[in-house]
Amino acid sequence: MLRAVAILVLSILGAPIHADTLQTSAGPVRVTAVVQGLDTPWAIGILPGGGLLVTERDGDLLFVSQGKATRVGGVPKVAVNGQGGLLDVTVAKDFAQSREVFLTFSKPQSGGAGTAVAVARLSDSGERLENVRVIFEAVQGGSTGRHFGSRVVEARDGTLFATIGDRGDRPTAQDRTNHMGTVIRINRDGTVPADNPFVGHAGIRPEIWSYGHRNPQGADLDRQGRLWISEHGARGGDEVNLVQAGRNYGWPVISYGVHYSGQKIGEGTSKPGMEQPEYYWDPSIAPSGLLVYSGKLWPEWRGDIFVGSLKFDYISRLDGSPLREVEQIKGPETERVRDIVEAPDGSVWFISVGQGAVYQMTP
Repeated sequence: MLRAVAILVLSILGAPIHADTLQTSAGPVRVTAVVQGLDTPWAIGILPGGGLLVTERDGDLLFVSQGKATRVGGVPKVAVNGQGGLLDVTVAKDFAQSREVFLTFSKPQSGGAGTAVAVARLSDSGERLENVRVIFEAVQGGSTGRHFGSRVVEARDGTLFATIGDRGDRPTAQDRTNHMGTVIRINRDGTVPADNPFVGHAGIRPEIWSYGHRNPQGADLDRQGRLWISEHGARGGDEVNLVQAGRNYGWPVISYGVHYSGQKIGEGTSKPGMEQPEYYWDPSIAPSGLLVYSGKLWPEWRGDIFVGSLKFDYISRLDGSPLREVEQIKGPETERVRDIVEAPDGSVWFISVGQGAVYQMTP
C-alpha cells in the first residue's frame, strides 16, 4: 500500500492554485508552486508522462503524481551528517522502457561516509525501488560532513558522470590515488569506460575524468554533449567549469578566492597545466544546481547557463564568450535555490530550500 506523505502537492496538470510573476529579460515568467512542505529538498527528477521524484537530504525519496506525494521504499541507507545524505536523483534517458533512476548519496563506510552512485528500477506503482545496485563509491571517504559534491549526469553515450567533493581535505583534490575532488565517469553497470583518460596509469583511479575540484554541486550537458559544472569556492572563487577529460582544475593550488580565515589559497590564480574557470564569482554566491537551457520555451535563452544561488537567493543566468553573468532572476520563490532542471516541455523547475518547495517556471 502506498504511504501518503503530509506534503501539499499543488496542481501540475490542471490550473495552478497559486502563481507569481517574475520580470525577466525574456518578459514576464510565471512561477508556480508544485510541491510545498518539503524538508531540506535536494534534487528533482522529472518523469516522462508526468510526475516527478524529489530527494530530501535526510534520506526520503518522494514520488509525486496525480496530486499525491508518496515515500518510496527501498532507498539505500544513507549517512546523514552535515551536507551528507540522500542527494541527487537523475531519471535515465530510457526510463520509459527501463524505469531506471540514478541516485547519489553519502554511503556509510568504515570511519565515515563516501559519495556513492546507485541505480534502481522504480516500481510501476512508484511505491518502491527495485533491484538497487551501488555501482560506485568514492575511495577514500571521510569522517567530516562536508563537500560530497554529488550530481550525476547521463552522457549521450550512456556513460555516467558524477561529481565528488574534496570532503574538506584540500590536498586530496590533487591526489589521484583517491576520488576526492574529482569528476568520475563510469558505465551504467559501474565498470570503467576503456577511453577514460587515466585507464592504465599506475597509481591513478581509472574512474577519474577530471580532478582539482573543490565541491561541485551542479552539472549538466550542453547541446554539444559537453559537461559543465558549478562548484563552491571558499571565500570567493565559486566557479563554472567546462570539464574536459584528464584536465586539472587547480584546487587547492590555484583559486580566485581566499580561505575563510582571509589567508591566501595556494600559489595564486593561475599555474601552467591547470585550467581556468569559464566564470567565477567573488564574492561567493554558493552555487548549486546548474542547467544548460535548450531554448524550447524561451528561444532567446538557448544555450544559456542557469545556476542557483544558495547564499543570495536568486537564479543566475550566464551567457556570452567569455561567459558572464547577465541576469539575476529573483523573487520570494528563489530562496536558497538547490536544484534547477528542464522538463521535456521546456519549462524550468527548481527547488527552493528556504521555501521547502518545488516551483515550475513557464511563459
